[in-house]
Parts: sequence; C-alpha cells; structure tokens
Amino acid sequence: VNWQWHHLPLAMHEPAATHGARLAECAGETGGHAAFWDAVAWIYRQSRGDGLGFPLGVEFPDATPVLRECLVSRRPDAVIRAQIEEAERLNVVATPTLRLLDNMSGQSLLLPAGPIEGDALLSAIDLLAAGWNSSTTEVTSEPIERFKLSADLVSDRPR
Repeated sequence: VNWQWHHLPLAMHEPAATHGARLAECAGETGGHAAFWDAVAWIYRQSRGDGLGFPLGVEFPDATPVLRECLVSRRPDAVIRAQIEEAERLNVVATPTLRLLDNMSGQSLLLPAGPIEGDALLSAIDLLAAGWNSSTTEVTSEPIERFKLSADLVSDRPR
C-alpha cells in the first residue's frame, strides 16, 4: 500500500488552502517526508477551517530560514499546480477523495469524495487484491454493497 497526498486547494478555501499546501510542500522539500507529514498534521490542528486559515499570530514552529526561503519562492507552486491538473484529469472535484491503485495490476478504484468508513476502505482494497477488473467484470458483488458504493461510482476510470 502506498499513501500519497495530493494537494487540491478548493476555491472556497482560498487563499488559506494554497498557503497550507505551500507550507507543507516547503516543509517536505527542506525536511523530507517526516517533516511534510508533521507540517500537514500541524496545519490541520491549527487551521480554523472553511478557508479562514490560521489564527492571527500563529506561525509554523519549524520555520527555518531555508523553509522561509522556499515559501517566498515559486518552487512549491509547480508541484501544487501539477497535482491540481492531475485531479482535473481524474475528475476529482472534492476533498477528501481516495483513489486506490493496485501496483501489481494497474487497476484502480476512485471512491466517492468524503470520509470513508474503515470497513468500506478494506473492502475496496480486498476487491482490488482479488483481481477485480471493471472492464471484464460487472460490479455487483457483495463487497461493493457492504460499503454502499453503487456500480456507477466504482470504476478503474475516474468519473
């Protein structure tokens, strides 16, 4: 299983969403994977949500001079733009959206946006691991019903 984070700053959460994405990218660029995930966790703990960003006076505690230099550069913007373009290509329009990819077969499932129950996620992983192929198999199996996804929502092609 690979866990990947892709930024998708939504217009209704701007400019805070892009600011948070830039901060996470710069933390990762300057401090590696652990720093990226620490920054993401910090952003979610500190953000007021709904595009309001951070409370006045709250600053990222690990803002080194190198990280600050990254924040005033355009480097994180290229990464964020590429991830937005990929989301558009996959028809992802909301967050959170989960796309499961079987690294062995190349098959994938794009789950509906929003929180996914643990059992539903495990069922989707099981479905991929069992070799399900939407191009040759009708999606009406019991695992799909268990996590309440209709056949129209589960596919190896984004909708």
